[in-house]
Amino acid sequence: MTSKSNSRRSFVKKTVVSSAALMVGGVLPKFNAQSYNRIIGANDKIRASVMGVNSRGNALATNFAQQDICDVIHICDVDSTAITKCLTNLQDRQSIKAEGFTDFRESLESKDVDVLVIAAPDHWHAPAALIGMQAGKHIYLEKPCSHNPNEGEILVQAAKKYGKVIQMGNQRRSWPNVIEGINAVKNGEIGRVYFGKSWYTNNRDSIGVGKKAPVPDWLNWDLWQGPAPRKEFKDNLIHYNWHWHWHWGTGEALNNGTHMIDLLRWGMEVDYPTKVSSNGGRYRYNDDWETPDTQVINLEFGPDMAMTWEGRSCNGKGVEGSSVGVIFYGENGSVFIPGGNSYSIFDLNGELIREVKDNLEIDPRNATNPAEQLDAFHIRNMFSAINSGAQLNSDIDSGHKSTLLVQLGNIAQRTGKSLNIDSNNGHIIGDKKAKKLWSRTYEKGWEMKL
Repeated sequence: MTSKSNSRRSFVKKTVVSSAALMVGGVLPKFNAQSYNRIIGANDKIRASVMGVNSRGNALATNFAQQDICDVIHICDVDSTAITKCLTNLQDRQSIKAEGFTDFRESLESKDVDVLVIAAPDHWHAPAALIGMQAGKHIYLEKPCSHNPNEGEILVQAAKKYGKVIQMGNQRRSWPNVIEGINAVKNGEIGRVYFGKSWYTNNRDSIGVGKKAPVPDWLNWDLWQGPAPRKEFKDNLIHYNWHWHWHWGTGEALNNGTHMIDLLRWGMEVDYPTKVSSNGGRYRYNDDWETPDTQVINLEFGPDMAMTWEGRSCNGKGVEGSSVGVIFYGENGSVFIPGGNSYSIFDLNGELIREVKDNLEIDPRNATNPAEQLDAFHIRNMFSAINSGAQLNSDIDSGHKSTLLVQLGNIAQRTGKSLNIDSNNGHIIGDKKAKKLWSRTYEKGWEMKL
């Protein structure tokens, strides 16, 4: 494990009753966020701490470090081998040497940290973002912004209360040709849009049936679970298969569907649906995978607009020649945005009218780093918001709305019912069973509190 300084040990003692409480408690008692703020000067670099660096977080850490106005000064992970690997990767990206932490909250002691980058598992996203804002830090939060709808609403309130910049990792919101394609939809190039289709395909293997096993010496299993009620360690969970367990993950719908549904919501200029349904299941294999590997979510927005998301985790046949993408259907034609930074416009007969491409190669199925150069636009947009008050391309209000759409789809899937939704706020109308999934149960001491 990477050693910590005496000052960070003193911080632990000041902010929790005991070291044991630090490992299980999410709240920082007697906390004054203002005392942890650093005034960023015009010529100062933004300093980032990255939480969760085994896979996607490793890519984000190196991308942040590569920006000329940013230094990554802290790396945080419950996996000591991930810390070592990421610190090594950073050596070629920046001149300063970053410091490693097992517990990200110890990193938040430092006044030098301006931004907390969160790429930990889904059950950690919202709780870590809240703790970060309460510590006076700006937040870069990988999608989905929350494990459940209640957490998303708390983050929206927290951003207002603590006055922090929080950008969700819907990176396509900052890709130039995608922006241009979305503007073509919004500007009426295909007339009134009434239907949107989105999809994600892959060919994932079975995760098998896990066995109870000793926790590896490189893993802090208690802190990995964090806000989630405790379960015994199994040998087929870490590092990726937690995605397919409702206890920690959110399935393919939020893992990849969030990106595509966000594009549809953005182009169709809608917020909350009126009706949501979902069909699917774990069809391909008989194993520990709980969430659907095959799923179709349908969302209606009043009587004259709808969108769908199709997820196929275990059959890689693409749609329209792309493993991932969206199509907007309008009165005068359609707009197709595949997985990369490009778009095509077609007339009602399917004839190509205009095509805009990017020479950069992108692999949407690459879970770690599908589009580093393009994602830098999203990172720089956040820096502009911090330094000059520029508008975020994916603020938490927008991020929550897009995340909520697929969360509602998962709730419909789990209850086996079509849901009626209040179009004013996205809340479920009249279904007690479904409303129970609006939030979650937390490990004692980890409840999210503003």
